[in-house]
Amino acid sequence: MAAGSGNRPEILRRRTLANNSRLLVLFGLLGLPFSMHWLLAGAPLPFALGLMGLAAGMVTLSLHQRGRFEEAAAGQVYALLALGCILTLADGRLGDAGLAIAVMAPILAALQGNRTLRRQSWVMLAGVFALAFVSATFAAPAIPLDPALLTVSSAAMFIASVVLVLHTANRINMAYEVYDKAQVTAYRHLIEHVRDGVIRFSSDGEVLLASRSSEQLFGCQRYELSAGNLGERVHVLDRPAYLSAFADASQGGRTRTIEVRMRQDDPRASGGVPRFVWTEVSFSPVIDADHPGERHEVVALFRDITGRKDDEMAMAEARRSAEEASEAKSRFLATIGHELRTPLNAVVGFSEMMTSGIGGELSGTHREYANLIHQSGKHLLEVVRMLLDMSKIEAGRFELQTEPFAAETMVEPCFSMVEAMARRQQVTLVADIATALPMLVADERACRQILLNLLSNAIKFSHAGGQVTVSLKRQGQSLNLSVSDRGIGMAPESLERLGEPFFQVQGGLERRYEGTGLGLSIVKGLVELHDGTLRAMSEIGSGTTVTVLLPINGPAIKSGETATVTPLHREPAAAPVHLWQDEKRKAQ
Repeated sequence: MAAGSGNRPEILRRRTLANNSRLLVLFGLLGLPFSMHWLLAGAPLPFALGLMGLAAGMVTLSLHQRGRFEEAAAGQVYALLALGCILTLADGRLGDAGLAIAVMAPILAALQGNRTLRRQSWVMLAGVFALAFVSATFAAPAIPLDPALLTVSSAAMFIASVVLVLHTANRINMAYEVYDKAQVTAYRHLIEHVRDGVIRFSSDGEVLLASRSSEQLFGCQRYELSAGNLGERVHVLDRPAYLSAFADASQGGRTRTIEVRMRQDDPRASGGVPRFVWTEVSFSPVIDADHPGERHEVVALFRDITGRKDDEMAMAEARRSAEEASEAKSRFLATIGHELRTPLNAVVGFSEMMTSGIGGELSGTHREYANLIHQSGKHLLEVVRMLLDMSKIEAGRFELQTEPFAAETMVEPCFSMVEAMARRQQVTLVADIATALPMLVADERACRQILLNLLSNAIKFSHAGGQVTVSLKRQGQSLNLSVSDRGIGMAPESLERLGEPFFQVQGGLERRYEGTGLGLSIVKGLVELHDGTLRAMSEIGSGTTVTVLLPINGPAIKSGETATVTPLHREPAAAPVHLWQDEKRKAQ
């Protein structure tokens, strides 16, 4: 019962069932004195019919009070069939009042019963007709009764059945009228109070209804809106899209959603430039199943999206500004790098000549100074090189020259290049290379740079007497290059920022370790250029393991497989910005 408590027609149907049961009880009680009189006169049939009606009313009312509504409805239908059957057997004629009462049973089932009851009522009515046919054929009633008494009983029972059916039909019809009116009221309330403007168009495009919210959207009274007035409010550049979408909904029966600019009136303004607001319009056809080929009425929802459009434009402008700033920064770094590299090469070269004695023998103090100049110059050259590489990667100008090579052959040369640094840090270098490795299709120079940067970081952050291990092995369709150390390690929050440009675990002026924070950023950029993956695992005090996965068959697009194109005018990069570039901007 609780399940249908929100369905008003169902509630009224159940109330009608109870009223029908009470009517049966009432009719039985009203006919009881007359039937008892006839019983004393030797005619028991009217008394039996009255008791049947009274019993049916009481039983179905009891079923209704227990919540067994379908059984109560079935009891009332079966009672009419039983009464009609008895009167049919008492009357020898084929077309008697009993059949008329029995016919009322399927009508009552159609009004208040389910599908099963309706089907059963028609089957049982067919049985009653069969009994009537047999009784008329034998020309003798199965239950003999005085004709006058039979006429009175039949008339009373027929009137009672008609009253029962008419009462049910009236109550059910009233229930649906009330329900339909409540639905219309609810929908009208919804339309009037929804934030979006709601306009209903006829199949010819005339405005049939406009909601209250449309007044606020368009800045005018709703009665001022007509089909022509509404079309004129659409910006001239958006009218083709607006008319096309409306035609698709009205003629094609398709739902369409478009974004157009529409004029909004300002009662306070006198003349001047009209104000247009961005509006999202959703056209939905009202399809009539009986006339599928004709034009449809259309319901349109108008939503003011000016704020969203302003946000989108602000985001696009911010993105453009950020891209221009990034490009300017990359150009600045490239220019500064080239300008610094030329004098630094002279500083490094002349300091090396001084330490080698080409310009004459130096004293011990002067030789020490020359060595310091030479080391500092090489350090600055390395910083400039990393800045140039970083600017090339950011600008998308770093070109990969992919070709097959044996990855294990680059380990020893890289060990030789960092051997002096490892000796100063008292760190042991170990190689763990698997056998039968496949040829790797990649840029060998970039791969050497990846390994060198990883080795330099691992050595720099290792304790004295530590060990740095380089491992190479195959992992599915990728080559696994891992560099492990037993150094200071990193915290989880630092691990999440791994690869951000200029990020250092120990920042500030009091940091213990030198560096620019570009090494791992370059590694990440080079790995992404190869369509690879960079991973890291670390624990404070236990060391760090950085793993690079490079596809064995190389990146998806290789420079050797594409023609060389010389751009005449460089457009801003339209490719998606890599994650490491987004992280760089966040760090700034």
